[in-house]
Amino acid sequence: MDHWIAQLLTLFSLPEVGLGTVFVVAVVSATLLPMGSEPAVFALVKLNPELFWPAVLVATVGNTLGGVISYGMGLGAHAAVDKATGHPTQVKALEWLRRFGPKACLLSWLPGVGDPLCAVAGWLKLPFWPCTAYMAIGKFARYLTMTAGLLWVFPGVYTP
Repeated sequence: MDHWIAQLLTLFSLPEVGLGTVFVVAVVSATLLPMGSEPAVFALVKLNPELFWPAVLVATVGNTLGGVISYGMGLGAHAAVDKATGHPTQVKALEWLRRFGPKACLLSWLPGVGDPLCAVAGWLKLPFWPCTAYMAIGKFARYLTMTAGLLWVFPGVYTP
């Protein structure tokens, strides 16, 4: 049993399977689960500075995929509510989001509101591909800014 646990820990340890770990953590953290992927990205880049661009890109793809999962959850929830009630649901408070459309998904990088925003985009049945593109742009900008700041602006702040 100890050997199995050691293998599992080795599989998910950052220095050995860093980009895979960053991807999984980024996907999970972009769903509605309260978790952040930044510590995994920061640790990997601090341990392996040459992986700066691969880490930023892998985290962006993983986090965007997690946003797409949240979008799908919102779309499915809307369909389930419509089916259960027998008529389309419309919440007045969401009208402003519908007015901004897929561009609102640029804000998917924001802590606390970004992940639910992806689910709301699905709920509102906003166009899938434009939402995904705007999510990716916002998430890429976040990872690039935060990771570059860690390395070059505040190099001594985070040491794994």
